[in-house]
Amino acid sequence: MTRLDASDLAHRLGKQAEAVCRHYLSNGHRQGHYWQVGDVRNAPGRSMYVRLKDSPKGPAGKWNDAQSGEHGDLLDVIRESLGLIDFTDVIEEARNFLSLPNPEPGPPPRRHTITPAPSGSPEAARRLIAISQPLSGTLVETYLHGRGITALHGTGNLYFHPRCYYRPEDDGPTETWPAMIAAVTNLGGTITGAHRTWLAPDGSDKAPIDTPRKAMGDLLGHAVRFGIAGDVMAAGEGIETALSVQQAIPAMAMAAALSSAHLAACQFPDTLRRLYILRDNDPAGDAARDSLIERADAAGIEAITLSPVLKDFNDDLRQFGVEALRAHIRVQLAPQDVARFMMLAA
Repeated sequence: MTRLDASDLAHRLGKQAEAVCRHYLSNGHRQGHYWQVGDVRNAPGRSMYVRLKDSPKGPAGKWNDAQSGEHGDLLDVIRESLGLIDFTDVIEEARNFLSLPNPEPGPPPRRHTITPAPSGSPEAARRLIAISQPLSGTLVETYLHGRGITALHGTGNLYFHPRCYYRPEDDGPTETWPAMIAAVTNLGGTITGAHRTWLAPDGSDKAPIDTPRKAMGDLLGHAVRFGIAGDVMAAGEGIETALSVQQAIPAMAMAAALSSAHLAACQFPDTLRRLYILRDNDPAGDAARDSLIERADAAGIEAITLSPVLKDFNDDLRQFGVEALRAHIRVQLAPQDVARFMMLAA
């Protein structure tokens, strides 16, 4: 499905904007030249307005939510109101509504009976992960190898989605890009959220879009986890940071909290006795380190900071190589952990 196809479908839906709204936003009502409803997930209320007719302000079908700041077109309405994750499902649903023939021979059109999942919710995150595939042999593996991360043991929480839905924040056309999908879990292993890193079509880098990383779900205190934490573990902000350090000390469990604020709030396993904080070399990283040290001390956990030479540990890995990174980390570890973890990595 090309961008032009999606734009054409959005235009066709706009010509039937009121019928689309009555079907997918049934908790709303017409108010002059607009459809008024609580939000794009069909909640009752008056915050969201859908334009029903073309006007100098914009085409029919465009909508804005005054409370949340969200905006989009009628393809977004279909996606969010039904809780769809894969953009191909959104396209199929739009074609079914418009009674358009399938673009190529295939099974008869079907109506979706999926119970809506609120946008950005843990359930939406779980659905996205469920329709993704393991990273082995995919563009995710290509992307990580390009960042110097070649040992991918313990990466069962990373997945690949070939056509992950991306909506630009400037009201531009909906796009699909391949993406690395990371499962965010609590200490018990329950998925609470997901993190998306959109990738270039060849996996050589992140996608050339304004916001190539976005998270969804319940993130506070949780993390993307690599390995099973015991009495010692390491925690950092980014996925690439955690995996870079794991190249040097592969036997140590890692956790990526996805931001400095979430790193500061990272939950501690009951078994934990020593925590290595993978600091990013910036003011936000310093603040997260200080907060995490204070919380760890209060919980009776020894906290030790590991600092990179450059901005973060992935920069170090790519610039200096894994052996130099291992040597740099070695002198920062507690002596007992050098023997315990570094001997295995030699």
